[in-house]
Amino acid sequence: MKSKTDLRPSPIAGLWYSSNPLRLGGEIDHYLDEAQLPPLEGQVVAVIAPHAGHRYSGRTAGYAFRAVRGRAPRLVAVLSPFHDYHPAAMLTSAHAFYNTPLGSLEVDRQSLEQIDKMLVENQLSRMYQISHDHEHSLEIELPFLQRALKSPFSLLPLMLRTRSPEVLRLLGECLAQVLAAQDALLVASTDLSHFYPLQAAEKFDQFMLQQIEAFSPQGVLEAEASGRGFACGAGGVAAALWAARALGGTRVVILHHSTSADETGDTSSVVGYGAAVVLKPA
Repeated sequence: MKSKTDLRPSPIAGLWYSSNPLRLGGEIDHYLDEAQLPPLEGQVVAVIAPHAGHRYSGRTAGYAFRAVRGRAPRLVAVLSPFHDYHPAAMLTSAHAFYNTPLGSLEVDRQSLEQIDKMLVENQLSRMYQISHDHEHSLEIELPFLQRALKSPFSLLPLMLRTRSPEVLRLLGECLAQVLAAQDALLVASTDLSHFYPLQAAEKFDQFMLQQIEAFSPQGVLEAEASGRGFACGAGGVAAALWAARALGGTRVVILHHSTSADETGDTSSVVGYGAAVVLKPA
């Protein structure tokens, strides 16, 4: 039996979002309630959501998670970047649980082992396990999931540094094979352009969102590589799109775009945020 003493404590609660459970839950519910979605025909296979502090990107994140509000997947795979330096291309948590002010989430070690085995069979490196990491981009999505989903779920945490199309495609296909037999949801965590004036940021963001809307993982990676669009979680978005396609996803709908200027009024140096869903026929 796993012990909850093997728990990853939150390094960002009280900084990136409220450490008070009642306040945090209320703020997230407000973001979810405020989001007005277009009609979505089909089943949501994956969501793409931003990962700045809730003060800045919470309104846009509310659109992504409103699309799965009331769902009850058994497993949620969250693909994020890893902002610190690390020599490994792909990382995961060595902990048995993630902790947020809203409770703890068990890491699905069995699914991680299945993915590891498939990666080795495809002559790729295994997921490197880390403890007590400070990565915010994966954790920031968890309170939204805890409030939006109607029942407890296990977590499949994947933090990516690689931008190799071949590696990310194979990872997505391996991930799809593991998720196909389960009631699962994919979440890709990314912000868009960083620290450009508002007019330039909106141009970069629209180009990146066009690649996402076109359901083009290759286009996402090429936009980042060419400097025509930016997403710090481009690797996770690409892998999630490849996985979603293998799981039957057929189209992407962009739900919302905003920048930090919408919250702060400062247009001189902004960060972009986008929300999207991948749908498959019902």
